[in-house]
Amino acid sequence: MFPPTPPPAGTTAAVSNRSGTVSVRTTEQGLPLELRIDPRELRYGGQRLADEILTLCRRSAMEAGARRRDELARDGMPAEILDQLGLPTRADVAAAQAIEDEEEPTPTSWMRPL
Repeated sequence: MFPPTPPPAGTTAAVSNRSGTVSVRTTEQGLPLELRIDPRELRYGGQRLADEILTLCRRSAMEAGARRRDELARDGMPAEILDQLGLPTRADVAAAQAIEDEEEPTPTSWMRPL
């Protein structure tokens, strides 16, 4: 068995779905470093789970990119350079989250199985 590889240097972020049953931690490029799946999610099928994981990877990458932008701005990098790098702003992250929240259907019940 191989020893675990250390995480790559750089900025990472972790996000979870609304119910907290799927969570991912990725780099700012969206490379998954850690994935946690509650066994209850398996009942919905592979395609739905794969879509959920990809959505969370995109959200996590955007959050990590915004964190990286904040770090570089604190270190004195001009906003024009940060824009050219394509790093998202906090406003970009909030806008993307608002769009996802609007598109996500409201649950028919807030009750969860025990």
